[in-house]
Parts: sequence; structure tokens; C-alpha cells
Amino acid sequence: MCGIAGFIGAGSRRDLVAMTTRIVHRGTDAAGYWENPAKGVYLGHRRLSIVDLSGGAQPMSTPDGLLHIVFNGEIYNHLELRQELEQAGCVFQTDHSDTEVLLHGYRIWGENFVSRLNGMWAFAIWDETRQCLFASRDRFGKKPFYWFYRDGVFAFASELKAIMAHPSAPRSVSQTARRKLFAYALVPAPHSMIDGIWKLPGGHTLHFSQGNDPIIRKWWEFQLEPDESLTNENSLAEELRELLTRAVKRRLMSDVPLGIFLSGGIDSSAVAALAAAGTDPGQLKTFAVGFREATFDESPYAASVAKFLGTTHQCEVLDLQAARSLLPELLGAVDEPQGDNSLLPTWLLCGFTRRHVTVALGGDGGDELFAGYDTFRGLAMAETYSRLVPKPVHAGLGALISMLPVSHSNLSLDFKLKRGMRGASYPQNIWNPVWLGALEPREIAEFCGGSPDPEEIYSEAIEAWDACNSKNIVDRTLEFYTKIYLQDGILAKVDRASMLHSLEARSPFLDIEVANFARKLPNHFKLRNGTTKFLLKRALRGVIPDEIIDRKKKGFGSPVGSWLKEGLISPRDSTEFTKRRAEAHRAGTADERLFLWCQLSMEAWENSLNLQNPNP
Repeated sequence: MCGIAGFIGAGSRRDLVAMTTRIVHRGTDAAGYWENPAKGVYLGHRRLSIVDLSGGAQPMSTPDGLLHIVFNGEIYNHLELRQELEQAGCVFQTDHSDTEVLLHGYRIWGENFVSRLNGMWAFAIWDETRQCLFASRDRFGKKPFYWFYRDGVFAFASELKAIMAHPSAPRSVSQTARRKLFAYALVPAPHSMIDGIWKLPGGHTLHFSQGNDPIIRKWWEFQLEPDESLTNENSLAEELRELLTRAVKRRLMSDVPLGIFLSGGIDSSAVAALAAAGTDPGQLKTFAVGFREATFDESPYAASVAKFLGTTHQCEVLDLQAARSLLPELLGAVDEPQGDNSLLPTWLLCGFTRRHVTVALGGDGGDELFAGYDTFRGLAMAETYSRLVPKPVHAGLGALISMLPVSHSNLSLDFKLKRGMRGASYPQNIWNPVWLGALEPREIAEFCGGSPDPEEIYSEAIEAWDACNSKNIVDRTLEFYTKIYLQDGILAKVDRASMLHSLEARSPFLDIEVANFARKLPNHFKLRNGTTKFLLKRALRGVIPDEIIDRKKKGFGSPVGSWLKEGLISPRDSTEFTKRRAEAHRAGTADERLFLWCQLSMEAWENSLNLQNPNP
């Protein structure tokens, strides 16, 4: 796991060093640089050594000096690909570096070789022969890749802070991205918070040659293709269990200490169980954090699973009230503002885990692929409400629901009801972002100014909705969560939280074999009669304790709502809009935790970069 940066055009090695210095936390073991000043090509790398510790230094070049690469990530099938390449006549210089596999793979198979990869990655290859840069990002966008092309300079980096160290980088806040942040509680690709700097979306490649605009190409997309001939639950459950077992085994590949994030939920428990099955008793390390606030604490469940599996389990009990003092540091350090307040406990868990291991496996992706969120249970009710209740009545019912007492417990009933009622009052193609977002469309116009077009604000959600092969609302929601929420919400959060501690996080559920299985699986195997993750739960019977499979989903959160109500944290009351929301939240007449958290996150991020928002 590493941090990468580079540029083509005006600049110097000093600029490259400045860029990589800003991502030292992504690679604390070594720094490397390759440059061709005559052609204005500069590649930089920060290394966190995980695989082939002695032979995997970067930037890496082919012996003939014609290909040069900087790479962030892990290729889990690199040994199989190496064998194929050796049979094709490639001679390897390293013992088992996956980076060298990428160089030879590009040379032998061309740019489409990325379709052969099973892993997570963001890399850039400079091709001397073709005088071009080829870059790629993994299917789900697990590893970040930012870029800009301005005034004849093309630059890229793993983080906004790194790319903005180049003197040609833009520095103005994108008002489009700001609106989308409050609409989604995340910033969806290809947008970034800086106007003129873009994210390369997951499943895309980028081709750049001097004097030409970058060419972006989609090479993979998560798209559901349900196979209705799949009917045998027993065989499907067995197949899923086998695919997950292989996915976990691949991700146990490491030359440094490794462990498992264990929350006590289904997904992380499954990963721990399948890893333990292939590990000597007591050798597998699992990590959890507990909280003094009972409604947010899942550590007893994690301990129960660890005991069942016989892992060496470590749990650190944290006082979130004390951890609150770390928020300004954390929110200023993350690369973009985001609305998920579980960032704090995730960051704390990563810090605790990093004191013991360098690599950790987690359960990310299970909810998105197999319909694990409570949202899926509410779809039928929302559809019925939208169809049968006249639109003029929606506002009155919404006002009635808003009178319910506000609770700041984790995923409280009033929070779910208010969110559900709010989203169902809009067209179906934007239900999901409205449910997740900090502000409704009319509120975004009031807060951000102007008359933003809802079709522009929610363009990514609408595109995902319309592009779904199925017209079934469950399938369409699955694609939204997998294409947008997973990439720019969950994975971005985990990548930022883990890499701030120089910890590599791996996600077996995002193995391409598991993902392809989920794509073909009809949705009644994911959601059935109100039961989420139906087939996954069946596949895990006997693998993890029944109490874990059958318990209510809790989620990983923090008491932000209470902190805001008590005035322990607060954004600047810089506008009448923000003042009204903050006052209503403190008075207990409204739950504004998502908006206030997004605003707090936005302010801390701007301050960290010394940016000024022209429309605060």
C-alpha cells in the first residue's frame, strides 16, 4: 500500500517531492522518484512495504528503461499472472513483486490487461515508446486517483493535498461538488471538492499524451444481470461460501503482520471465520473497539465471535467524549469532507489496529452486494406510500412525523421514519440520495444559493437508476449503493481513516469472483420477506454463531447528534440557514445532525487547505 504522485509538463523535482511529502502517511517506509526533465515527466512514490519487501521498490522500471510505473494497491492474483507472463517469455527481476507483474502485463497484453487483475489499485505507467501515460483505477474505486490538466500540465496523486502541492494546481472550491456533498453526504466521482481537479472513477482508465486532452475510458461497471435459472438455494449458498473462502485466502497474502477488523456484525465475522479456518489455532489476530456509550457499543458481539473462532482478540474501550477533542485534527486531515460520522470510530479502530499489524481485512461491500441496509426493507413501504398517498398530503404527514421526539441513539426509530418519509416524497430515481443526504433539493437551493437543477445535483443517482437493466426497485437501489455510496462513501472513508495510520485495509467481499456472483444472483436471494442478506446468512450458518446472523443490524456510528445538541461541537453559524438549523437541533425540535456534521466537516477541510469558500 502506497501513495503515488506525478506530473507531465512544467515543474521540477522539488515540486514532485512536495507532492509526495504530503502523503508520507500513505507510505512511511521509503520514498522514490523517477524523472525525465527533458520531456517533463516526473513520477513519485511513498512506499508502505507489504509484499516483496526487498524487491518491490518504486518507481519501478523495465530493464530496457521503456516503461516506468508508480502503483498503489495489491494484486491478489499476481502469482498466477506471473506464471502466464513467464510462459509468454517475460523475465522477472523481482522475487514476487506484484508491481512488476503490472509492467509486464501492460507490455504483453496492452491496456486491456486491467481486466485480468483481481485486487485494488491505482497506478500510472509512463510509456517511453508511445510517449504517453496510462493510468487505471480498480473496479470499485477502492484506491484513490485524482488528476487535473491545466495550462499544459497534467498531474495526478493519491490525495487532493498532494496534487495541490503542484504550482499549477487549481485551488478554488467547486460549488457543484459542494452542492453534491450536501445532497449525497459524499462527493461522487468524477467530482472533487476543487474545481478543475477530478477523480478517476472506479473501473476507468486514463490515457494522456502531451498536447492532447486526457482520454477517459470505462472498462468495467457493476451491473446486475440476474439469472432467473438460479433456484437451488443449497448449491448457491455452498458456492457463495466457497467464493468467499477463496477471496479471504487471497487477501491473507502478506510479508508483514496481518489481522482482521471484527465488529461483531455478519460481514466482518464471516471474514474472520473464513480466515481462521485456514490459520493455525490462536494465530489469527482480531481487533475491535468498544465504546462507553452503550447504544454505539458492539464489542460484546465481537468478543463472542472471537471466542467462538479461537482468535487472539484485542479490544480497546474508548471514551467517545474524550475522542471528540480529536475531531478538528481528523476532519482537517481527511482528503475531502464527507457526511459519514462513523469516520471517527473507524479512524480510532485503525489507529488501535496499526499498533499491532500493518494489514487488516474487513467486511466492506457485503451490505451493498447482498442488500444489507435497512433501506432495502423500507422500499416496498415507500413504494406503496408514494403510489397511494396523494402528493398534497405528503407535507402534512411529514410535519406530523417531524413532531416525534428526537432521539440521538444509533439508528433510532424516529430517525428512520423521518428519513423515509422525506425521501418518498420525491421521484423514485432520487429516493436513495435524498434518504442519505444532508439536505433536500429545496434546502440545497436555499443554503447554496441560486436555482440548482435537481437533475444536475443528482445526476449520478439518476444515471445509475436509468442504466439499471432491471426495473425492479430493489435492483436499482442495489446499483446505487454499489456504484455511488460504496465507492465515494464507505471505501473513501475506510481508505482515508486507515491510511492516516499507515494501515492497509482489504475487502474480501469486493473480490471480482464474489462480485460477479452477486451480479448474477436474483434479488429475492438478497432480500426476502423483509430478511436482508438472505442467501449470505444461509451460507454462513454453522460458520459464525447464529446469534450474530440473527441479531438486528446496529451500524458503526458515533454520538454526533448528542454532541451537537449539547454544543460540544458546532460549525460556525455563518449564515441564517445554519443558525436556524443549529438552534433547532440544540432545542431538540429537529434532528439536523447530518447537515451540521457536513458543514463542520466542510469548514475543517477548508481551514486545513487555507481555502476560502466564495459562498459560505
